[in-house]
Amino acid sequence: MDKNNLIAIIKKKLKGEIAIEKIEVEDKSFLHKNHSGHQEGKFHLKLTIDSRELKELNRIDRNKKVYKVLSNEMNTFIHSLQILIR
Repeated sequence: MDKNNLIAIIKKKLKGEIAIEKIEVEDKSFLHKNHSGHQEGKFHLKLTIDSRELKELNRIDRNKKVYKVLSNEMNTFIHSLQILIR
């Protein structure tokens, strides 16, 4: 999958399931190109999300909620996901 398409899907799915004021998705795959576990076609992404809804949850529940919404993408296109909630 194309990186830009994946980012668009991630934003749309998360905004559809979670009250989000702002979301940024950064591709950090280039930092992992030479690692032994690197898989071609799988992305390392960083999400920065401004969300009052997520801020009310503890860190584990925040991550569970995001992972649940993105479960298909996690299984197919995402190798690593860093989540920052502001």
